[in-house]
This record gives sequence, C-alpha cells and structure tokens, in this order.
Amino acid sequence: MMTETNEAGIFKQVPSPFCGVGTDDLTIKVEDTAIRVIENGCAVNTPAFEQPLGDLKPRVVGKKVELKDAVDKAAEILRSASLPLFGGLATDVNGMRAALSLADKTGAIIDNMNFGAALRNFLVVHDSGWVNTTLAEVKNRADLLLVVGCDLESLFPRFFERYIWTADSMFLDDTGKRQVIYLGKIPSGFASKSPSGKAAKVLACPDADLPQVVAVLRALVKGAPLNITEVGGISITELQRLASQLKKAAYGVVTWAVSALDFPQAELTVQTLCEMIKELNRSTRCSGLPLGGKEGDQTSFQVSGWQTGYPSRVDFSAGFPEYDPYLNSVESRLADGSGDALLWISTFNVEKTPPKTPVRKIVVGRSGMQFDREPEVFIPVGTPGIDHCGHAYRTDNVVAVRLRKLRESALPSCSEVLSAIEQTL
Repeated sequence: MMTETNEAGIFKQVPSPFCGVGTDDLTIKVEDTAIRVIENGCAVNTPAFEQPLGDLKPRVVGKKVELKDAVDKAAEILRSASLPLFGGLATDVNGMRAALSLADKTGAIIDNMNFGAALRNFLVVHDSGWVNTTLAEVKNRADLLLVVGCDLESLFPRFFERYIWTADSMFLDDTGKRQVIYLGKIPSGFASKSPSGKAAKVLACPDADLPQVVAVLRALVKGAPLNITEVGGISITELQRLASQLKKAAYGVVTWAVSALDFPQAELTVQTLCEMIKELNRSTRCSGLPLGGKEGDQTSFQVSGWQTGYPSRVDFSAGFPEYDPYLNSVESRLADGSGDALLWISTFNVEKTPPKTPVRKIVVGRSGMQFDREPEVFIPVGTPGIDHCGHAYRTDNVVAVRLRKLRESALPSCSEVLSAIEQTL
C-alpha cells in the first residue's frame, strides 16, 4: 500500500517495521526530523517511530569521524580477525543481503539476536513439521482463537483490532461471535474482549505447568482416557470442554509466541501443540499461528534461508555455509574465545546493544544508541521505514511489507554501510 502525504507533513497509511503483524494504517506527522504518531499508534509502534534522532556522525573509539574513516576502520578489524561474528542482524531485506555478502567475504558466523527463542519453533519444523496459517486467513476465517502461553495484547497490541474484531470478514457473518480462549497467561488488558463486551475465557496456569496442560489437552483431543481430575490448577472438565470447542470450530487457530515460552525444552510444548493441530484436521480445520517479527527477525530468517538454506547461526569460515544452531551462537563463540571480532547490526531499536565482550566491536545501529563501553567503531544508520525505503517480513512470512521513507536525515542505510565495508576489503 502506498504511503499518502500532504503539504502539512502528514503521512497516512504508513506501514510499520516494528510490530511484526503488518500494521500499515498509521498516520504520522513529520516536522523536520521529529516524528509523531497521531493516529493508530500502540505501545510498540509509537515509541519506535518517535525515537529522537541522535548523533549523525560515526565514531571511532568514541571520537567523531567521517563515514569513510569509520568504514576503513571496520574493514581493518574484520580483515585482521580470524573468526568474525555478526550478531543482532536487525535490519531490512537489503541490509540482511549485504550482511550475508560481507559474512561470505570475511568467513564470519551470523546469528540473529532472537534466534535463541525462534529455535524452539525451528526444531519442530526440523523434526515433524507443522500446519500454519496466515494473518489474512485468521481475519477472514477463524471462528475460534486459542492463545497459548503468552499475553498476546502486550506483545502485539493491535492484533485483536486488526485481525479478530474486524468490521467485516469474507467467510463470517459476525466477527463479534468469535471465541477467544487464553491457556496459560492471563491477558493484561481488554483487547481480547469482543465488541459486544464478551470477555475472553481464561484457563490460567503457571509457565512451569504449561507443558503438562498442553499434553493433557492433546490427549483429550485424541480421545485418550485420563485418570486425573486436574492439571496445573485447571480441571479436566474445563480442558475437555476446550477440546470439544476445538473439534467443533469450523476454523480454529492456535497461536503462541516462542519469546514467551521461556522454560526448558519449550520446543516439546510447541511440538505437542502442532501435533494436536494435525489431529484436529482429521475432522475439522485448524491451523497454527506462531507470532514473532520483532527486531526484523523474520526478515533475517527469510533472507538467510534464500541465500544459505538455513535461517541463522551459519558459519562461512570453511568457504561455504555450515549450520549449527548450538555451536554457532554469538554467545557460545564469545564464551569459548573462538570469535575475535563482533559486528553488531541493530537498526530498529536503540536499546538492542551488543553483549559485553572484550573483543573488538563494530556497531552498525540506529542513531541515538548509548553504550556502557564505547565500541571501537560505531556507525549510525537510518531506520528502515523512517529514513529510507525497504522491505520487512511480517510474522506469517507471506508478505514483505513495503516500507516508506518519511524524512531526510542524511543517514546512510545499513546495506550501504555494509557494502562499503565489503568494497574496502
């Protein structure tokens, strides 16, 4: 969707690279370099867009320098490193392409900052696969939404407004009749309440009990006999009722956010949900909806998948991509001393700074970043969707949101900086 503007510096129908769910209806006012969200903002998008512009000049050991000098210093660090590490990887499609090209050139390891959580999903894909849907299908077909293990409205504040309580739907006469059920965490607000005032049903349990609760729910969906009366504080009668609702739904959707499933072997709980979804499809329609997309992680995984066949944690040091989701993490390589330089890329969020490490650091990040310890090289770059055009994948991976330029900041893009470093090499 094209961004509309007028003489007063008002931009309408602005897409967001920050929220992960493809919000594309923001109205933004731009005055010089200051940005203000005036319509359809949320707790995620508004502060991300309104982050003040910081210093525009690159720094080398804390001293302001010209861009070429910073690029030369970064190239020198990477050239002298035995095994450079590329972390963060929070950028748009072109930025990630440039990062992969530079990693190939320097024999680096790449590791997205959110891959530790995302691995809980990828392990299920590796092992047994899954049946998932898209945001458009949720909007147009879902009559039951089961939210598992996460406070959906705090993570994705406009999800219900955009995809559940919509004014219309292609295959539902009244979207207000959708059923919303939380399993695990209690919602923090009221976004899940229907337009008629019906609150979501909540079956609450501690995170530690969620694996057992999900396993019991799957067993009930299968019709397996159980000799217990409750699990995790939830009665078997309530879980049996939920199993029946899933079976009777015309198009059920089970959603989760792996960033919230922070307990040992959480991938087994995701796998249990995915196998339950497959079983439900024997008699009705049901799909999964894993939610993510923060810090450009889905974009990073997508581009890495095109280029290497693997989503992240890829080692280029042998002259070809080698995937190891455990060995090739930035944290493990810094801990064992094998990585001797760190290139950190974070173009969306000034708070996402590199890990503390004594190795030489290059940071290509959003203007305004502050550091406990100044990196050897800091190059401020533009934010995709604010300072330059770009593309970013939303959580369901089927749409690359077209990001628009909103202001003139004179900041280079991440792809321009990384390409300049590669040219210097």
